[in-house]
Amino acid sequence: MAQHRGRGRLSSIEQLPEDCDDIVAWAAEALRDRQFSQVDILDKFNQKLRDRAIELNIELPTISASAFNRYSIKLALVTRRITEAREVASAVTARLEPGETDELTVMTAELVKTLAFELLSSGKGLTPKNAMELANAVKSAVAAQKASTQRRQEMEDRMATAVDDTIEAVSKEAGLTKDQTAQIRRDVLGVRK
Repeated sequence: MAQHRGRGRLSSIEQLPEDCDDIVAWAAEALRDRQFSQVDILDKFNQKLRDRAIELNIELPTISASAFNRYSIKLALVTRRITEAREVASAVTARLEPGETDELTVMTAELVKTLAFELLSSGKGLTPKNAMELANAVKSAVAAQKASTQRRQEMEDRMATAVDDTIEAVSKEAGLTKDQTAQIRRDVLGVRK
């Protein structure tokens, strides 16, 4: 059996105009919340589309149960993958030492930036909403990278200060000369004082 390549035909939901993005987002949220049946959500979704069509004085299609079901399944698969990825990341970070979490943050940020680049260069059309979400993901990844670097630097600075204070206290207690104390600082911290 040949593997399907490419995006394929747009679904009736994907063909809705941008003016309906908020209605599609509402449906996605309602499906994720699982408070109402899929049939009830579809009925409300189509009612919102009818109201929007009247409001904008345009024609909008009624979304069929099969199209909405395919959309629901696709959304469930994506949501499940995101949840699984989040659980794996939580399990991995729980086992890492403090310095290693910074490496994971950098790695994850680079992965997000790479995925964003691949999506942009794939030639697949992005809606303005998708482009905004992609830009926000990259922005968040870069901010996390920066925060991680700053946190690591702050931890290193605090550690160096604590070690320096300890060297000073021990040197005084042991009656070491300034030259001996300076040599210990060079050996331990790699600095000259």
